[in-house]
Amino acid sequence: MTFAAKAPCLATFQLSGPSPRIRCLLALLVLAIGARAQAADRAPPENRKIQYLIATIEALSNAQFIRNGTVYDARSAADHLRFKLQRAGSRVTTAEDFIRLCASASSVSGSPYQIKFADGSIVTSEAFLRQKLLEYEQIPGTK
Repeated sequence: MTFAAKAPCLATFQLSGPSPRIRCLLALLVLAIGARAQAADRAPPENRKIQYLIATIEALSNAQFIRNGTVYDARSAADHLRFKLQRAGSRVTTAEDFIRLCASASSVSGSPYQIKFADGSIVTSEAFLRQKLLEYEQIPGTK
């Protein structure tokens, strides 16, 4: 006699994991916890500098951001930098690390990120962010 014959109600029982919706929510929770843990690895002043740099990019509403030959708006550029910061994890401990590892060039192609302003001038995001970091550090109490 087989197991199914002894316990017919168990023959159709299948173990299943959480629904796709629950798995998605769990994955988002894990990512959120991981992002907060990684931010906790940075000294608060460095974290404020990084957030300032991202906010500065996001506020450039009349600029275009060029990444791998494609043009993006300020919001998309800032979102991409947040994504790269999250992916970089504990490798980013300072604002300088952020600029060097996340905000200067494509990790796919190695091409530098560029910012094109409304007047047509183009600057690398690295040069722009280094200047903004210097300006931020001149504000009393931010260093």
